[in-house]
Amino acid sequence: MKHAVIAISGSQFKVTENQKLSVTTLNLKEGEKSICDKVLLISDEKDIKVGTPTIENAKVEFEVVKNYKGDKVRIFRYKGKSRYRKTTGFRHQLTEIKITKISN
Repeated sequence: MKHAVIAISGSQFKVTENQKLSVTTLNLKEGEKSICDKVLLISDEKDIKVGTPTIENAKVEFEVVKNYKGDKVRIFRYKGKSRYRKTTGFRHQLTEIKITKISN
């Protein structure tokens, strides 16, 4: 089974073919296919290729499954004695992708 380490959306992920993965928002629509050429490492059953920093001519193909919002994160601010309390929150914009092909 082929494994690869890719850099996408400012983070590094270890991926295999047919794996689903949630990454920070990509500007792609659902069903679109794309290519990641920032491949840092590829390993087979027999050999390992490590890039400096990336491997030339290596690419990982993926398609966008869905765009969605993550769980809500609550931020609570409190100051004692003055009765000051403030609650804010946000939800991360995420994209779920499916790795279709790893090639070197």
